[in-house]
Amino acid sequence: MIPMVDLKDQYAEIREEIQTGLNDLLESCHFILGSNVHAFEQEAANYLGVKHAIGVASGTDALHLALLAAGVKKGDEVITTAFTFIATAEAIRYIGATPVFVDIDPDTFNIDPEQIEAAITKKTTAILPVHLFGQPAEMERLQAICKKHELKLVEDCAQSFGASINDNQTGSMGISAGFSFFPSKNLGAFGDGGLVTTDDDVVADRLHMLRNHGSNVRYHHDVIGYNSRLDEIQAVILRAKLKRIDQYNERRRRLAVSYSKQLSDLPVQTPYEDNRGIHVYHQYTLLSEHRNDIMQALQNNEIASTIYYPIPLHRQNVFADQYKNLQLPVTEDISRRCFSIPIYPELSDQNICKIVDVIRSVFS
Repeated sequence: MIPMVDLKDQYAEIREEIQTGLNDLLESCHFILGSNVHAFEQEAANYLGVKHAIGVASGTDALHLALLAAGVKKGDEVITTAFTFIATAEAIRYIGATPVFVDIDPDTFNIDPEQIEAAITKKTTAILPVHLFGQPAEMERLQAICKKHELKLVEDCAQSFGASINDNQTGSMGISAGFSFFPSKNLGAFGDGGLVTTDDDVVADRLHMLRNHGSNVRYHHDVIGYNSRLDEIQAVILRAKLKRIDQYNERRRRLAVSYSKQLSDLPVQTPYEDNRGIHVYHQYTLLSEHRNDIMQALQNNEIASTIYYPIPLHRQNVFADQYKNLQLPVTEDISRRCFSIPIYPELSDQNICKIVDVIRSVFS
């Protein structure tokens, strides 16, 4: 069986370092906001090139708190994409704001800047782009739109740790950004975890309060906050993996090049790189009119595949009434044809060839 992601080999490489770190933590008995969380936050901030990195309990919390700390409030509108995991829109709705969905670029699958200005109203306060599948969104154009209309730019970096544009890391180009450390992510924990980044001291101060019951000083509560803290156990794991994130991402990129080269003569559309930034291939996603046949052939050969995302957000039951008249033709077309195949740093070249051979067999 070739899974979508296999974390066992990755763990085997760093087992000793993780076990040593966990043993030290257990001996210290300092499990909440201890030395590992603080060290990881500083190490992540240094890597990402930001002033502040604040660990939180999940990627969903990261987006929620990133928006809240940036000043998004109840009744506001936030422009985003419907071709993403629901957490992107959930984070907006948690605040009482409204997601305004616009269409995506047919090549990158990221939010299409050409669609944004027509969606701006007096209630619009922010744009929330998603660096989908590890490919950076068109941040320079989005920054220009935000500057022109005095909007906040908040990044959804759940799938893009290590991706960059002109040497600027995703997560460093908006007023705030949210990262996810779900185990399957490029930088993954052994459970849930997230990170919010910002260069704004005021936003950072709000984030520190919001994640910890609205408190910066014990038993002094300045706002209604949340219990959303990255725990020490996950920080131990993340510190070990952060040292290797460039190695992991470079291997993903090499695998993607191999896939694309071997699939180039088949009737499938391979991932597009716009050359504006470094794609880190959280997913390797193909487009094909023959999606069902290909996925069935892969399943018959014990090779995993999956669809991200079969139902765009504006067609989900939870949003269906609100957006029943909204047409996003590119989003809907991509959802109909997309599917992802295995990609992770430990995936062997031999298995890449096996996967390609199975896909090729569908057309022979």
